[in-house]
Amino acid sequence: MNFERHRRLRRTEFMRDMVRETKVTKDDLIYPIFVVESDDIKKEVPSMKGVFQISLNRLHEELEEVKAKGIKSVIFFGIPDEKDPEGCGAYHDHGVVQEACRISKKLYPEILVILDTCLCEYTDHGHCGLIDPDTQDVDNDSSLPLLVRTAVSQAKAGADIIAPSNMMDGFVAEIRKGLDDNGFSHIPIMSYGIKYASKFYGPFRDAADSTPSFGDRRTYQMDPANRLEAQRELASDLEEGCDMMIVKPALSYLDIIRDVRNETNVPVVAYNVSGEYAMTRTAVDMGLLDEAVIMEQMVSMKRAGANMIITYFAKDICRMLDEGME
Repeated sequence: MNFERHRRLRRTEFMRDMVRETKVTKDDLIYPIFVVESDDIKKEVPSMKGVFQISLNRLHEELEEVKAKGIKSVIFFGIPDEKDPEGCGAYHDHGVVQEACRISKKLYPEILVILDTCLCEYTDHGHCGLIDPDTQDVDNDSSLPLLVRTAVSQAKAGADIIAPSNMMDGFVAEIRKGLDDNGFSHIPIMSYGIKYASKFYGPFRDAADSTPSFGDRRTYQMDPANRLEAQRELASDLEEGCDMMIVKPALSYLDIIRDVRNETNVPVVAYNVSGEYAMTRTAVDMGLLDEAVIMEQMVSMKRAGANMIITYFAKDICRMLDEGME
């Protein structure tokens, strides 16, 4: 018979391991942590089983587990005790994520700390910038100085990477200049420059207490129907000085991850967002899907071109890797 014998390379587990093209490792993972200012809190997010809001005075417990499992990178999101129209807690030198960063660096200096740079968790209206009183929309240009102040305060606190997620036009350029002018030219920017206005963010807004009190974010986050727009966002962020590019969400946007990978040689980060986590977590816990589907999803992101993955499954993935699952 004259045909290709592709199954020769699938015959045994060792053979499959040897020729596997895409692998997920612990080095790929970034674990999100939600930190609250109030003391003595470890509260599970109802829509995200296994994910907790954790107070600063108990953060050491979470970091100890992160370290023990072999996770090397975390990203902090903060829930302040008080919010206001300007999101002052975001750029306070002793704000909740700034203090979380200091705790992490004191206890485990080797853990790479990424800080989310946005105002939505700190504003009483839940939007990512200042509100124009006439249009009732986010005012792009007046929001930029506050985002710069936030990034600089985070760098002063010891952040290894600044990750601005606000989707204001020009945010990378302004933050890059602000960091450089304040002596932080060595701090990289991981831009959320390709962030879609997705319905997969619902559980995150519960966890971070950041649901907008009016309207939505479609005037500044991207339309899920648009593909070419992502290339424009990528081009402008690269020109403005970003060092890494996030695509958010991941699973419904694997084509965008591949486009970004094809268009640039900077590291690409897939954000496996809260809704994707909750959907898969529920299916696995109900026995509808085998737990191995988690790794299959991670492989799909790596295969699409992601170098790193921000995922709430990081602890589970570390356990599965320790058990020999790839």
